[in-house]
Amino acid sequence: MTAVPATATASTSMNKRLVLLLMAAASVGYVCRVAVTVVAPNMMRDFGLTQTQMGTVFSAFLVGYTLFQVPSGGLADRVSARRIFLFLCTGWALLTVLTALVGWRGFGLAMVIPQLWAIRAIFGVVAAPTYPTSGRTIAITMPPRLQARANSLVLASVGVGSAVTPLLLAPITTRYGWRTALWVAAFMSAVAGLLWSRFGPRELHLHATSNEEASAHRSTATGSPNNSAQPLRLPSFWFLSASYLLQGYLGYIFIFWFYLYLVQVRHFEVLKAASFTALPWIATTFAIPLGGVFSDWAVIRWGATWGRRSVPLVALCSAAIFLVIGARTPKPMVAVAALTTCTVLVLCTEGPFWATMTQLSGEHSGIAGGTMNFGSNLGGMVSPALTPWLAQRIGWESALTLTAGLAIVAGLLWLGVRVEPTEE
Repeated sequence: MTAVPATATASTSMNKRLVLLLMAAASVGYVCRVAVTVVAPNMMRDFGLTQTQMGTVFSAFLVGYTLFQVPSGGLADRVSARRIFLFLCTGWALLTVLTALVGWRGFGLAMVIPQLWAIRAIFGVVAAPTYPTSGRTIAITMPPRLQARANSLVLASVGVGSAVTPLLLAPITTRYGWRTALWVAAFMSAVAGLLWSRFGPRELHLHATSNEEASAHRSTATGSPNNSAQPLRLPSFWFLSASYLLQGYLGYIFIFWFYLYLVQVRHFEVLKAASFTALPWIATTFAIPLGGVFSDWAVIRWGATWGRRSVPLVALCSAAIFLVIGARTPKPMVAVAALTTCTVLVLCTEGPFWATMTQLSGEHSGIAGGTMNFGSNLGGMVSPALTPWLAQRIGWESALTLTAGLAIVAGLLWLGVRVEPTEE
């Protein structure tokens, strides 16, 4: 039996540790990001805020997050992952603490909304480098054959963070108040920062040889060119980006409003709503990796174009059906089941979106990925404020049914996406 070199064993151990650190940072980042949605009913009651006002607070995060997507990619190319994640975890903790101090003992009570807008917008700016940094770190440290599963694990940790938040913070909010719940979220971010300080690699360097090898591997593995000079000129890229914009619009409705919808519209008790809110994110933890695995399998079976189309085309159109059922059924438990299924179907398309972008863009995936993700978050920036505004005027049933139409459009846009070796 051939002995495994010690250097290979050490490298494997380091890679596993690095993925765990990336998952921890992504998870606590989402805890801090969505904690405000869990404590929102109590904040709204204390400060007399309307759904529309709270929706603008949710959207303020996405203003900063969206505008700094592309610049954050440049930052990830120049600064080590350890330094970036130390900064991110520290920033998340401090900003969550500041959120807990808004209106404390009447201080600045008249300025609650502007304070929340400012804090959430800055939070978005701080959070923007999270996924560009994770993606670059995986690209320069993992062998190409492991990069897909590593990225899937980091993306799946979004579901972990989103599932943990209501289960952890809703009971604390009920018993000790919403400010204490935010302190707990801040503490979790501080712990993640300590883990990066203790175990994070000091520096990560990108060598030209490894970059060339990874580029060559992508060309061989995907069967598509890795030197697309102008990916932003490809019609397929803009069909893809338009679909991802609508997917982001859909996904962020569930991120920001699912819990409040169950409490305020379906009239679930707070702790029960928290449990139900966790369901789609628990399922998403498995669905995101499985969506990527199935998409890769479909490419082998049906070719690059229809293989990449298969998951999002079916999933997004099916999501529309479940969204209509969830919005219009008179049975609350059926609504929970349908909306949970809808959320999972929308988010399981993440892998195919990013894999297709890489195949279309090759070595220019940085600018292409930033542009595509900008569109997704632009849709997400609009939906948390627009959805309750529509609901106040036409009702939640009609507002969500209209959104279901957008899900169908998002799926059908994939018919304009072609992933062929000849498309340059």
